[in-house]
Amino acid sequence: MTDTAKPLLSLASVPLHTQLRDLLRARILDGEYPQDSQMPSESELGALFKVSRITVRQALGDLQKEGLIFKIHGKGTFVAKPKTFQNVSTLQGLAESMTGRGYEVINRLRSFKFIKADKLVAERLAVEEGATVAQIKRVRLINREPVSLEITYLPQALGERLEKADLVTRDIFLILENDCGLALGHADLAIDAVLADSELTQALNVEAGAPIMRIERLTHTADGQPVDFEHLYYRGDAFQYRLRIDRQKGARP
Repeated sequence: MTDTAKPLLSLASVPLHTQLRDLLRARILDGEYPQDSQMPSESELGALFKVSRITVRQALGDLQKEGLIFKIHGKGTFVAKPKTFQNVSTLQGLAESMTGRGYEVINRLRSFKFIKADKLVAERLAVEEGATVAQIKRVRLINREPVSLEITYLPQALGERLEKADLVTRDIFLILENDCGLALGHADLAIDAVLADSELTQALNVEAGAPIMRIERLTHTADGQPVDFEHLYYRGDAFQYRLRIDRQKGARP
């Protein structure tokens, strides 16, 4: 790849490594540096943009932390596969969030059955332990690539209504709102990490022991009734959850 030497703008308020980071990020996201391609070396980037090697190293370090590049010892720096992401500042289903940004989201229904609620499911849905609940397992595919395994638990009455719903192309949230007439209010989330077991290996096409992000999400109606309890398992190499957190004004230690 040929390039034209171009010094960075020396803006006093913006450090050079930040300017270089932003410029390289833009080139990666625009496809000028394609996925899996090798980046220019530190010395080449330094010569190209008329900056020191330390500045280049700082910029590349920031991009590596963002997951945009990765390094292979003895071979160089390469452009990573871009991760899709969902902003969780608002309560939305995956398809509802992603299709608005041009992604195709489809679902592979693995199972739909009625089971006896174990202690955790019963507690979350506020039903008796052993009560009948619906369990839905779906693999969510973004642009035809498996990204997450979604295991959903619903009270029996709602499950019976979802049996005939289109679970291949629709979000469960939209079905609950539009078909069942429920007004959804808020969700409580807990996020941790697990290693891929045999089910996740098969569902998400990852190696056994691969890192998986697990989201536990309990969704309530507008009047506070728990209605949808889920475990969402996301491939760590393909997806991010993003949110904005504001500092409360006037906070004091």
